[in-house]
Order: sequence, then C-alpha cells, then structure tokens
Amino acid sequence: MFFKKYGDIVVGIFFMALSAAMMVMAQMLPKSKVMEVGPEFMPMVIGIITFALAAALTFLSIKNFKMHNAELKADDVEDCDYKRVLESVILMLIYVFVMKPVGFILSTLVFLFCQMMVLSPDDERGKKQAIGLAVIDVVFTLVVFFLFRYGFKIVLPAGIFSINL
Repeated sequence: MFFKKYGDIVVGIFFMALSAAMMVMAQMLPKSKVMEVGPEFMPMVIGIITFALAAALTFLSIKNFKMHNAELKADDVEDCDYKRVLESVILMLIYVFVMKPVGFILSTLVFLFCQMMVLSPDDERGKKQAIGLAVIDVVFTLVVFFLFRYGFKIVLPAGIFSINL
C-alpha cells in the first residue's frame, strides 16, 4: 500500500537523484579536442530532461496527493502481475548476456518477440496477434540496426553472424 500511495513521489525523487548523478558523471567524461560538442553533451541533455520531468512528477504528485489518496481509497486497485514482471526481468537479463556472443539482430529479434508476448494481454496471444507482433519486431529491429549502423556510425555486436550491410 505504501508504494501505491507514495509511488509517484518516490519514483520522482529517485529519478531526480539518478539524473543529477548522470549529469555529474557526464562532466567527468574527457573533453573532445576535435569538436565543440563533446561526449558529455547527450548525457547532459538527457540528464536535464529527466531531472525536469522527475521534478514535475514529484511536484504534481505532492500537489495532488489528497485527491489521489481519496481516489485510491475509493477504488480497489488491482495487484501487480508479479509473474509478468519476473518474466520481463529474466528476459532482459538473458538479452544482456546473450547480445554480444549471439549478435544484436538475432538476440533483439528473439527478445522483443518474447517480451511483447509476455506483456500482451492473455486474450490477445493468438496466432494472428503473434504474426503482427513478429512483423513489428522485425521492422523495429532492422530500423534500429540501420539507424545505428549508418545514421550514428555505431557498429552493434555482430555475434555469430558477420553482417556487412
């Protein structure tokens, strides 16, 4: 009940601290000698945006605390589906440890499909929905791969396949 009552405030404070730490660590990155914009630029931008959003979440949560508390008492809030949360965490851990040896494309294809199946409602896990999720999976994975490869010039792990696209 504590997290249902104070969850937004706790999450807001946590992300403000996390983004502040990120901004401090971004300043510790070595400065670029070639360009004016160095490697600290994007972490700083992300840290500032995250801090602002977390501060807004915390402020609005505190401002609307009484109203939210009354709604919480009036409604019977559903419990968390811990099985899906645990499955998601296990899938993410497997994905992280498998990406380098197997490669980005193959590991991402399998991870995203499994993750979407875990998170989809029970009544929407049929063959038709699985095909739709597979199409989304393939398109998203290839878009991210080509964006990083040719847009950002970042080579993602090739793993067991050496892809020269």
